[in-house]
Amino acid sequence: MIGRLRGALVEKQPPHLVLDVNGVGYEIEVPMTTLYRLPHLGETVTLHTHLVVREDAHLLFGFYEKPDREMFRELIRLNGVGPKLALALMSTLEVDELVRCVQAQDTSALTRVPGVGKKTAERLLVELKDRFKAWDALPGTFALVSEGPGAPVQVATAESDAISALVSLGYKPQEASKAITAIKDKNLSSEDLIRRALKGMM
Repeated sequence: MIGRLRGALVEKQPPHLVLDVNGVGYEIEVPMTTLYRLPHLGETVTLHTHLVVREDAHLLFGFYEKPDREMFRELIRLNGVGPKLALALMSTLEVDELVRCVQAQDTSALTRVPGVGKKTAERLLVELKDRFKAWDALPGTFALVSEGPGAPVQVATAESDAISALVSLGYKPQEASKAITAIKDKNLSSEDLIRRALKGMM
């Protein structure tokens, strides 16, 4: 199991990135909440990782903080929740927001995540309730992501990358395009466009 990687961030194509570790490029898929916190290209970053081994591929998932990785692991243990849905949940909701949804048994936020209907949301909340009891005793674990600025990029590329990222999370291309087009500020990085689009769709 690859548990942690530290290296230079050489490529960022939401929700994928490439981390150069001593000359070896690791392709990693991350939730948007991790993407928002990444440094600029060329800078060094440490990611906590989880490796999923399938017959046709080895998939590496990365997270900025350990609690984020633990949340991912809790989610994929649930019946009917694979890595793609887990990333969609964690991209739409911060970890602490997801915990609050479980505590309040609030289905409304979960049903806004692509691929989650009312029945699925209700089942997830019931299954997660007992699992999260241990998390409640960890003060300061669920800090909100800071609103750090992203690296400047060309507008067309940023918008295209943002739409592609939303589609990869399960949104329909028309929904993704409409959400990005609705953002008036066109001088944003792809990460900031994704963040605002997800908030708008919530």
